Parts: sequence; structure tokens; C-alpha cells
Amino acid sequence: MAHKKRHLPSKICATCGRPFTWRKKWQKDWGQVKYCSERCRRNKP
Repeated sequence: MAHKKRHLPSKICATCGRPFTWRKKWQKDWGQVKYCSERCRRNKP
């Protein structure tokens, strides 16, 4: 059974300030994720 997006944890991006939700690729290091995308990570303040 697939997960519903409304039940996934979310965070606010440290660069753009937009909310983003958990992704499977972040499963092992969700605690350290601060940016919604690679673009925001490269353009950190």
C-alpha cells in the first residue's frame, strides 16, 4: 500500500523557506536534511 503524502513528515527549507516533505532517498539521513533541493543546497545563505 502506498503512503499518502499528507502523512509524511515535512520540514522548511533553510534557503527558500518553503515546506518540503520526506522522500525515500532521505530515509537514512532525514535528521540532517535542511534543503528542499540540490539547487537550494548549493545556494545556501
